[in-house]
Amino acid sequence: MKVKFLLISFFISCIITAQPLHPFPQHSTYFDGVIVPDHISQKELDDSVTSFYDQWKEKYLKQSACSNSYYIWAENSAKNYASVSEGQGYGMMIMVLMAGYDTAARSIFDGLFRYYKEHPSKRNQYLMSWAQINNCKEFEESAATDGDIDIAYSLLLANAQWTSNSGINYFQEAKNIVNAIEMQDINKTSFTILESNSIEEDSRDYFDMRSSDFIPSEIRSFSVTDSNTWAKVLNNNYTLFNFLQNEYSDGTGLVPDFIQSINIKPKPARRLYLESIYDGMYYYNACRVPWRIATDYIVNGDVRAKKFIAPINKWIQETTQGNPDNISAGYSLQGDDIKTKNFEALSFITSFAVAAMIDNKNQQWLNSLWDYTIHFKLNDFDYYDNTIKMINLVILSHNYWAP
Repeated sequence: MKVKFLLISFFISCIITAQPLHPFPQHSTYFDGVIVPDHISQKELDDSVTSFYDQWKEKYLKQSACSNSYYIWAENSAKNYASVSEGQGYGMMIMVLMAGYDTAARSIFDGLFRYYKEHPSKRNQYLMSWAQINNCKEFEESAATDGDIDIAYSLLLANAQWTSNSGINYFQEAKNIVNAIEMQDINKTSFTILESNSIEEDSRDYFDMRSSDFIPSEIRSFSVTDSNTWAKVLNNNYTLFNFLQNEYSDGTGLVPDFIQSINIKPKPARRLYLESIYDGMYYYNACRVPWRIATDYIVNGDVRAKKFIAPINKWIQETTQGNPDNISAGYSLQGDDIKTKNFEALSFITSFAVAAMIDNKNQQWLNSLWDYTIHFKLNDFDYYDNTIKMINLVILSHNYWAP
């Protein structure tokens, strides 16, 4: 009789924990004063998210030909990679946030997790190779820090969504990757964030940084490891970004894709530092910064985030004259459009939309950005823009939450 009771309890527990604890739609409680689009109903906001999610999932979620796992297809990526760790992290977060609407979300998340585990960085089994070629064998040796951070955060979200009482121990897996990030992705002198786990103390770029790797709302959650590192990372990077605004972008608030010489005097990276002639400008890495930092105010109310975002909001509305169609895909730190970049890019547009949420004086601008974002079709853009749009629609629609 006791054995039968235990078996029944076990199966009931499995059923209960399989159900999401934070199902979409959440209509989460954001920090006081945070706004969302208010010119349409909550149902219309939710429906826009689910409609785009269905399209995004159909196009970008792929099953591995080599195992029972899933990856996010990095359409049009450099060297025609099948996937990148950045996209894997995005996809894992999206699956947790859309659970409840998508009844398959947990099984897909677990498949994305398996793919992450199958493609480790050569230097640490808990960090993911930053890029994988679609032949089941080749993948890059090093990790990319933003991908690592998002994957770790997605596991903490998964633990909050489904618990770790059955199946994958999401919480332990999160702690494993967070500890690995601390060990190999953090500069132990400046407590800034390294671009990759291939960078060591004697590397010439040890005191350099990719601005979009600072994701304060997620880094804050890494305190689950009981390490003092994460408070230092938050404080030092907020100080760094404040310095960059005051020194190089007074009037716009913009930061560059890459930052050099943090130990001497931080400065925008030189041309062709790593990726392009725009490495010292507000380009396809830094465009994520307003979204990433504004989220720390939206969810946690950190006033440093609001202070950082405020001049960006003021400048972008002035330079576009309040018309989202005037947003360009790249700027100098002084706010000049980059020549030949006067076209739409959702990675820029939706990041500015999330930034607008921090203050009610941006309400009309936010409403316009929502309408402008929604009118684009999935096939108008590639994986990067569409996936960032997907995450930001969840935030904009009042459905984002923290573990």
